[in-house]
Amino acid sequence: MSAVTAPYGRILLATEHTEFDAGAERVAFDLALRWGTPLSAVEPLVTNAEYESVAPELAERADDEAHSRIERLEADARAAGVPLEAAVRREAEAWRAIVAEAEERRADLVVLRRRGRTGFLAKRLVGDMVGKVAMQAPCDVLLVPRAAKTWTRGVLAAVDDATIAPTVARAAARLAARDGLPLSIAGIVSRSGQDAGPWIDHAAGSAGAGVLRTSPASGAPDAIGCLAASAGADLIVIGRHGHPGALERLMPGSTAEKVIGHAECPVLVVRN
Repeated sequence: MSAVTAPYGRILLATEHTEFDAGAERVAFDLALRWGTPLSAVEPLVTNAEYESVAPELAERADDEAHSRIERLEADARAAGVPLEAAVRREAEAWRAIVAEAEERRADLVVLRRRGRTGFLAKRLVGDMVGKVAMQAPCDVLLVPRAAKTWTRGVLAAVDDATIAPTVARAAARLAARDGLPLSIAGIVSRSGQDAGPWIDHAAGSAGAGVLRTSPASGAPDAIGCLAASAGADLIVIGRHGHPGALERLMPGSTAEKVIGHAECPVLVVRN
């Protein structure tokens, strides 16, 4: 399948080549091969002028280590038969490096891990850096748990009452159609008794023919992963809000964080 007809034409893999990035790297390589899509990669390197002036030797060592990881990533890509253009990008914050690289490369999909090292953010279902990339990237973002693989069974579009629901459904339909997979649509409800029927109907009308309904048809954010599994889906597609407070969507306890954090499969966050 050529890049022209692929769901995405330019993929950017964001990685630090750690054990936590294994799933994202695996899926990015597979998508590049499956779709015939160009793949680039970026390793974000957190740095600043003050640090470099106070401890130049440490800054140089960090730079050398980052480039060494990129070389190992490139070797893995060659072994997988994937052409890869990779780079290290320095910024004051890791998420800014990834977003800037995505903008510069005009990527239409960023692939990255769901969560990194544990620590004082151990209770986060989604890493802080990851959440900021998902909400600020100029394109769709695919978040991949480290044990996850590329989807092969089905796609679930999980929609709420946001106006982006039709966009989510269309993105899910493109991915399902690309590989001849069944498409299901479910509603994300935030309180008991909430009726998701109108959102599901709206989304289904935008997705086209061949849409299946999950049973049950809706669930709380932390139950969407189980709904996907029961529907035979191993990819979940959700939307992000485009308003100025969008970062709140992936703050601890938010709807998006619960959907992503409790899913065992990749989750695609669709830009409005």
